[in-house]
Amino acid sequence: MARSTNTQFAVAVHVLTYLAGVSDGHAVNSDELASSANVNPVYVRRVLGPLRLAGLVRSQEGAGGGWHLAAAAETITLDQVWQLLQGTDPVIGIHEPDPSCATGRGVQESLIAIDHAVATAVEQSLRAFTLGDVLDSSPRAALTGPPGE
Repeated sequence: MARSTNTQFAVAVHVLTYLAGVSDGHAVNSDELASSANVNPVYVRRVLGPLRLAGLVRSQEGAGGGWHLAAAAETITLDQVWQLLQGTDPVIGIHEPDPSCATGRGVQESLIAIDHAVATAVEQSLRAFTLGDVLDSSPRAALTGPPGE
């Protein structure tokens, strides 16, 4: 199975979960987050930028500086993170066919419509999970619902 080349959402969830797990309140620098996520510190900062603008994280400059979670993990839904990083970018790989090809134009229109449906479904599914669920390693519970249902 082909792997997605856009890992921003996964890295964001990883570093947000890491920050949520910091119990002593210290700032976590980009190098530490990058090491945990096995990515470059520049990539971590690029991912955290939109999250900072949205108020989910805050940065602290200077000696001992780094990143803090700015909201309770239980209040951050994964669809929020997805929307901040994915935006309106296609979820499936949409290519640019030859504009003079009738088949290509038809396929393109269909794929765009399918992509919108997939994006809506992904967002709706992610809305059921919070960063707190990931921190507690309990997203499976949200999939199955409460006992007895």
